[in-house]
Amino acid sequence: MLFDLCAQCQRCCVIDPGHPPLEVSLTRQEETRLGSVCIESRCEHLGDQGCKMGETKPFSCSLYPLSYNPHERRFYFDTECPLLPTYSAQLDDHSSEASQHLASITQEVLRLEAEEPGFLHENHKIDIDYFDLIELPHKNLP
Repeated sequence: MLFDLCAQCQRCCVIDPGHPPLEVSLTRQEETRLGSVCIESRCEHLGDQGCKMGETKPFSCSLYPLSYNPHERRFYFDTECPLLPTYSAQLDDHSSEASQHLASITQEVLRLEAEEPGFLHENHKIDIDYFDLIELPHKNLP
């Protein structure tokens, strides 16, 4: 499975020494439920097998290793994530895990564009500060 490597890598949930804490952007509903999520060195929700929050983790965490630029309506990928080659290759297969991930993320992005566009802008601002992003080829919203 594509995302099984995440439990081993954990790069997205750990802040390198010397880097500022990462305040995870939250939707209004997530903020009501969680208050805030800040990764100072290692996310408090990170367990040995990956995120302990499962399906209830914040959307910005589910979005990773992608970032969505709401101005361009384009998806980007964090080059530091070791899934990049496999994720990109799987996008040609509509039944692949990467394609399913992108489809579910796209559906949520479209909902957020209508209901909470400020979240998408704030999330992307954080992403461009923390990650080295490259455009995900051919996967832009109409």
